[in-house]
Amino acid sequence: MSDSDRFEKGAEVMQKLLGRVPEEGAMQEDFRQITVKNLFGDIWTRPGLAVRDRSLITCAVLTALGREPQLRIHMKGALNVGISREEILEMMVHIAHYAGWPTAVNGTHVAEAVFKEIDEADG
Repeated sequence: MSDSDRFEKGAEVMQKLLGRVPEEGAMQEDFRQITVKNLFGDIWTRPGLAVRDRSLITCAVLTALGREPQLRIHMKGALNVGISREEILEMMVHIAHYAGWPTAVNGTHVAEAVFKEIDEADG
């Protein structure tokens, strides 16, 4: 598959998940190309898991690692690909027992902030 095809494939996933593809100049260009082509074009489109599954896994890992800025972005993406608010909150209950209660509390706070932001934007 050509680099152009990989970029288009990755851009399609990013658009569906995040509602955007980083524009030229948004980040260092080599990093942008690697992100779109490798991460989203190659990894997120592998046949073993659906985008929805990968999104849930990504949110769980980002919660466990305490990567709150990236979690906010991916939590919005999770909602975009059909993961419900209830499923996100249930994920936090599950994470609490494997990654620690404070970690899940922080993740729940991020979820509540994201839900509030979406609700306010809607209306």
